[in-house]
Amino acid sequence: MRHHPAQQRFLLRPARRHRHPDRGQRRTRPPAAKQGATAWLAAHGPKARRLVSICTGAFVLAQAGLLDGRRVTTHWSRAAMLAERFPAADVSANELWVKDGPLYTSAGVTAGIDLTLALIEDDIGAPAALEVARGLVVFLRRPGGQAQFSVTLAAQQAKTPAIRALQAWLPEHLAEDLNVQRLADRAAMSARHFARVFRRELGDTPAAYVQRLRLEQARWMLEDGSWSIERIAALSGFSDAQLMRRALKRALGVSPGQYRSLHHAPPA
Repeated sequence: MRHHPAQQRFLLRPARRHRHPDRGQRRTRPPAAKQGATAWLAAHGPKARRLVSICTGAFVLAQAGLLDGRRVTTHWSRAAMLAERFPAADVSANELWVKDGPLYTSAGVTAGIDLTLALIEDDIGAPAALEVARGLVVFLRRPGGQAQFSVTLAAQQAKTPAIRALQAWLPEHLAEDLNVQRLADRAAMSARHFARVFRRELGDTPAAYVQRLRLEQARWMLEDGSWSIERIAALSGFSDAQLMRRALKRALGVSPGQYRSLHHAPPA
């Protein structure tokens, strides 16, 4: 493949590890090799049309100064370390992949597949991306802003007992009116204090969190295939099917029908 000097692309993967020749222990590449790669990246990276890293490959870009002033992500288990070592980078710990200008960073390996499909779609169109996704037997596209964890798994991170109890209660009451005042009353807090504590502990507003729960339930029900789209909307807390359709399209880029056809396997 030919590359114009101003249009080169670089893909950074997690660093390889090698076994020590005597003790059979793992070690990273020799320091000289690392320094040479870092210097090369620092010199040539800014000229690239696109820079992409997968998982902890973001550390290599950061070492070369290519994440400074950029919003980035990496695997959730290393996000705090990345932020601590490279404070000039704006690290997001809970997104599948992030685009900031010509820089693309992704979480784990499967998130790298999602990012790759998005790049294929950008470069040569959605039909090509769909063909690749089908060949890999993966969902066509999970957007970069989608969380690395499901909403219910992320809920375990709350520290305040009242918030944890509310999170355990919410999935069973999604069809009800879940306005902020009602949630605050259940947590025995004022609405203002509740909203502040909720956002501090979960990094999201109560309304946005409830919306994500509703979308997660709708997706599970669509995958199951036992309910009509109208019934799914009602049980998930959407006022009508059209509202759910818009929410799903905005979050995942597909309609409920498209999502179901991609994920629902008919009984044998």
